[in-house]
Amino acid sequence: MIHFENDLEHALAALRAGGTILYPTDTIWGIGCDATDEQAVKKVFGLKKRDESKSLVILMADTKDLVKYLSQPPPDIAEVLAGFDRPTTVIYEGALHLAPNVVHEDGTVAIRLVKDPFCRHLVKRLRKPLVSTSANISGEPAPASFADISQEIRRGVDYVVKYRQDDQEQHQPSRIVRISKNGELEVLRP
Repeated sequence: MIHFENDLEHALAALRAGGTILYPTDTIWGIGCDATDEQAVKKVFGLKKRDESKSLVILMADTKDLVKYLSQPPPDIAEVLAGFDRPTTVIYEGALHLAPNVVHEDGTVAIRLVKDPFCRHLVKRLRKPLVSTSANISGEPAPASFADISQEIRRGVDYVVKYRQDDQEQHQPSRIVRISKNGELEVLRP
């Protein structure tokens, strides 16, 4: 049995009921919800006190998931993603089948494929993409560890994952890149 199975079951129950979770990712702690559920996404924006015109990062488990949620994924995307040596969020054009409020007004969406075991299990078992936004009020510093997350955020979600709460390792937000139509990689956040 997986050592975070109980957390997975509770997190999945909250997500499937249209709720929000506080959970560790492959980068920093995040607030998450089903990325296809517009009302759940509204809850995330409300909790963060964030303007809905700002975009959110979406987590997926596998390259093949991109085909379902993008109208024209770059043909060589599997090779590009395999070349990344650290968690990297990619801005893609042509979002499909996602809640409208996770898609930027220009039609782009920010997606990161996760390697973290907990996140991969969560996304795979949910069978939908997962919102991941830093676990802080908009404008405040992103929390480097669980201990740095405010009580307002902890109380504001429907489920708080227990797995990795004691982890003292300092994590950083992901790198953000955009892949242009001609295949060039533009780094937006190193």
